[in-house]
Amino acid sequence: MDPECAQLLPALCAALTDPRQPVADDTCLEKLLDWFKTLTEAGSSLQLLQDSPCLVELLLQVPKAPGLSPRVLAFSLRLAGLLAAQEDCFQFLQQGELLPGLFGEAGPLGGAAWTAPTVRSGWIQGLRSLAQHPSALHFLADLGALDTVVSLQGDSSLFVASAAGQLLAHLLGLSLRGQAEGSPGPQVCDWPASAQRIVGHIEESLCSPAAPRVTQALNVLTTTFGHCHQLWAQVLWARLSPLAACLLEKDPVPAAHSLVDLLLSAARSPALSSDRSRWETVAQALGRLSPAHAGPLALGLLTLQDCPQALSAQAFTVLLQPLACVLKAATQAPGPPGLPAGPEGDPAVADALLSSRSACVGLLCQTLAHLELLQPLPQRPAPWPQAPLLGAAVTVLRFCNGSAVPASGSDVGGRLCAILAGCVRVQRAALGFLGALSADTGPPELVTQVFAVLLDYLQSPDSSPTVLKKAFQATLRWLLSARTPPGCCDLDPPTQLLLRELLPVLQRRLCSPCWEVRDSGLEFLTQVVGCWAGQAGFRHALLASEVPQLAQQLLQDPESYVRASAVTAVGQLSSRGLPATPAGPEHPGGPQKSLLPELLHVLAADSEGFPRRAAMQVFTQWLRDGHAEVAEDTERFVARVLQAASRDLDWEVRAQGLELARVFLEQTLGQPGSRCPYAVAAPEAAAPGRVAQALRAACRVQLVEFAFRALFDYDRPVAQKSCDLLLFLRDQAAPWDSLQEARGSPDVASVEAALRRWRAGEQGQPLGPLEPEAVLAVLRSMDLEGLRGALAESSDHVERNPQSLLQDMLATVGILGDNEADCY
Repeated sequence: MDPECAQLLPALCAALTDPRQPVADDTCLEKLLDWFKTLTEAGSSLQLLQDSPCLVELLLQVPKAPGLSPRVLAFSLRLAGLLAAQEDCFQFLQQGELLPGLFGEAGPLGGAAWTAPTVRSGWIQGLRSLAQHPSALHFLADLGALDTVVSLQGDSSLFVASAAGQLLAHLLGLSLRGQAEGSPGPQVCDWPASAQRIVGHIEESLCSPAAPRVTQALNVLTTTFGHCHQLWAQVLWARLSPLAACLLEKDPVPAAHSLVDLLLSAARSPALSSDRSRWETVAQALGRLSPAHAGPLALGLLTLQDCPQALSAQAFTVLLQPLACVLKAATQAPGPPGLPAGPEGDPAVADALLSSRSACVGLLCQTLAHLELLQPLPQRPAPWPQAPLLGAAVTVLRFCNGSAVPASGSDVGGRLCAILAGCVRVQRAALGFLGALSADTGPPELVTQVFAVLLDYLQSPDSSPTVLKKAFQATLRWLLSARTPPGCCDLDPPTQLLLRELLPVLQRRLCSPCWEVRDSGLEFLTQVVGCWAGQAGFRHALLASEVPQLAQQLLQDPESYVRASAVTAVGQLSSRGLPATPAGPEHPGGPQKSLLPELLHVLAADSEGFPRRAAMQVFTQWLRDGHAEVAEDTERFVARVLQAASRDLDWEVRAQGLELARVFLEQTLGQPGSRCPYAVAAPEAAAPGRVAQALRAACRVQLVEFAFRALFDYDRPVAQKSCDLLLFLRDQAAPWDSLQEARGSPDVASVEAALRRWRAGEQGQPLGPLEPEAVLAVLRSMDLEGLRGALAESSDHVERNPQSLLQDMLATVGILGDNEADCY
């Protein structure tokens, strides 16, 4: 501990035990505990107490001080547990009966403070930290703490109840830790006394008719098997798994969610890898649990690498049953049959689907989400039923939009039509799953039906904005999957036809009164143009439509998100040679109005940050790509953009301005464009002649002044980016700089004076004309590496140090003057 902190600590400890003093807030006490934890991890807790006797006094006085704040009591309990985690310190604290005074009946446990959940939570957390060695188990047994921990599992505070269950699991593991070398005997009498009591309590709870008690016991076992890697876990599972299996015989199964968690924890446990009985229990659960609970169990099993093949097949069947039921309920469901549906599971699934609207929607959404998670995994079942799944997703979407025809004589189909009509949740889930299925191919006739249902949703006036967004995303993914070969811009004729059919839909959506729809349409347009601007048929259809003009008109949209998406879209269109043109064949190749002034106006005048950021990103990309409007006069373009960016109040715009400046420098220096930011090696220095040319250009466009100003920006990311840019410039100019240095030093007094004023916050005065030699001399004199290191530190690194924390807490109680505390 620092000497400064050691001087402040006694006064703070005295203040904490004085109920008349204002109490520090929870955040300060939490930070104080973090500091003590750091000290105990780095050294001896016993030495810490011997060097700071005020801590012992604090722990002695807290149980005796009447009216003490619950948060201070909780802090003291957690601190005591933290210190006693080391056995020698535990013995030291035991000598003075300090620990029983805190954790026994003499402490908060037997007083009015126990009614505060904060104190009960602190008591549990303190014991959790303390219980790290065998001596702690004897202490807890003498204290009778186990009964209290058991009772706290049913606490009214969920945080306390959860912490109590975790502590019980930890104590069970600690009590059997000594048995790691040899497996404990199968008889209870062979187990340590504390383990016997905990296991006995779990057994009683599993047999209890009260569902909350069953849940508590299952949660303890789940935590135990999730963290245990020792042999005694096999004995524990052999003893308790029959009781867990008995729960499956009840109707309904009690605590089904917690039972699923336990079975998955046991299935994943390395300690049970040789025990085959767990798979039998899991297989039984798949057949007995309701579809809503069997689904998560099935998904968990299918993500395991070592799940037996027969069990994986059973789990996949269970997972697919809701979709199989939907397919069966529809006449002429698309795609071939192929979804497995066990005869025993079908009635239960149908009952679950038809029991209520909420149950049906919940089960279908859960199934679709589980399959979407499973689809990209390498361990997914093989063969993967791609075609039946495509058909099922299309059928679900048709039930939702009312175009599905129920199978004759099927009550399920009619009920599904009524339940799913216009259901946004199921539509979004089905569209998300349909988009995920695009990673694999399907029969051409089925892909045609996929595109047809997507087009239906994009055209439907009943589609909600969130459903439309999902439909656009799924459509894009299927269009990308239709490229032949993958990665090229060529499309087969049906896909080209779809793209052309999409344009009138997109045109209508860009005119929607709902801003979310306009925004989704612009995002889709940007992505489609980025992928297929080189496809002749698509280019012709796009230019013949009003879509580019509508996108440009949306630069004036009242909603800032839409304006930002419009900026990105028109920037992409312009980059790909698809600017807004009058619709119709009567204006082929007419003169184009420049887009640059309009986007510069957005950058300079838009009232919201999102469009201005989008404009900066477009300009940076244009510069990288050598856009025609940029290439006409690159220096004038860069100067105008940097001038607008330097005045912007949005730090992201200024940071993007520095990114554009970096691209300009790389191009003028002859460096390759898109250099990886994580590359270890620095780029090679440029030739001296090119360096001089680049520096003069940078001075002409006022790039250097912009970078110097940004170096003292109040927003740290901007200053960091500026520092990196100036370091890049200095390193690139090193060969030419050494030649200039030999000729003598230029006058840099005016530049350094301006930098001092900027550092002091006086940003008004410009630098004036700059010479390359002066710029390099200033860069040489600056400690840019040191500045980069300082900027890399967190903004509150001074306030976060322990001395500052102690000063702040003492200032709160008035022991320090205002000038002695850090205020932040």
